[in-house]
Amino acid sequence: MKILVLTSGGDAPGMNMVLYLLQRRFIGRIYACRAGFKGLVNNDIITLSAFKPHRHMFEAGSAIKSSRYPQFNTKEGFEKALENARRFDCLIILGGNGSYKGALQLAENGIKTVFIPSTIDNDVEISEYSQGFLTAVSACCDYIDSVMPTMEAFDRCCIFETMGRKCGKIASEVFNIKKSDYLVQEETDIDYDKIAEIVRKKNGRGEASSIILRENIVKIDDFIKNLGEKCPKVEIKGCVIGYLQRGTKPTKVELDYAKQFAKGAINAVFSDAGCSAIVYRNKKFETIESLKREQPSKKKILMPKRKKEKKNN
Repeated sequence: MKILVLTSGGDAPGMNMVLYLLQRRFIGRIYACRAGFKGLVNNDIITLSAFKPHRHMFEAGSAIKSSRYPQFNTKEGFEKALENARRFDCLIILGGNGSYKGALQLAENGIKTVFIPSTIDNDVEISEYSQGFLTAVSACCDYIDSVMPTMEAFDRCCIFETMGRKCGKIASEVFNIKKSDYLVQEETDIDYDKIAEIVRKKNGRGEASSIILRENIVKIDDFIKNLGEKCPKVEIKGCVIGYLQRGTKPTKVELDYAKQFAKGAINAVFSDAGCSAIVYRNKKFETIESLKREQPSKKKILMPKRKKEKKNN
């Protein structure tokens, strides 16, 4: 049996522990695509052991590299990926929703796939938890703990921008844990008058204030400028937490979760499902059969479906 593994999209703390456990279980039989689907399309595939996953198992990132590679969704790219994947008995994919769709498309063309939700955004539709989320939240909380004392020293207001792309779960969780003063999770949450009133009141009591802002809603400099016009006597600072959320070492709980994801993936390799997914639901890990095993003709090419673009009026 020959196994292939890849990590796709944004890296997530916990990926390396999964890679290490897969290497230990399938030693001599497992290979890795360098940089996700890019490596699968370009046949950049070598033994997983060459990446020395045992050296990185407690670290964030991905020892086998990752990428966002839209060429996989082209006819030419998908055909190359399919041709290379057919040399293996099973393909294990770690990534987000886009990676899961890729796993399904490959499975529909006869490739046995196993999917592990791995994205700090925690927005994979089929699972209540995705690898990396807890560590990202922990990194944000630690960062805020390190910054707020100096904000308190000057009665400042600080805007903390978290990651999340189009999902506000990191921002929301951090807001609840740190009991910050205001959360901007969606564009509709922006009410400068309301926020300014909170900031002014706390400043008047000789206290600092903190606001959690999810990325991709408004530029943090614009947010500070607009808020500053409403409370000109308050000094407002901005902190983009950024890649600390990806690069922080996985927490103990994260590593425990990674072990459960790896265990499920190893068992799924030996199942009859065409596409399996290891998910976390109702406080437990389980394996779902996303697609039954089929053996279509090698000529069959099912391309990833694209969303219809709205026409401009």
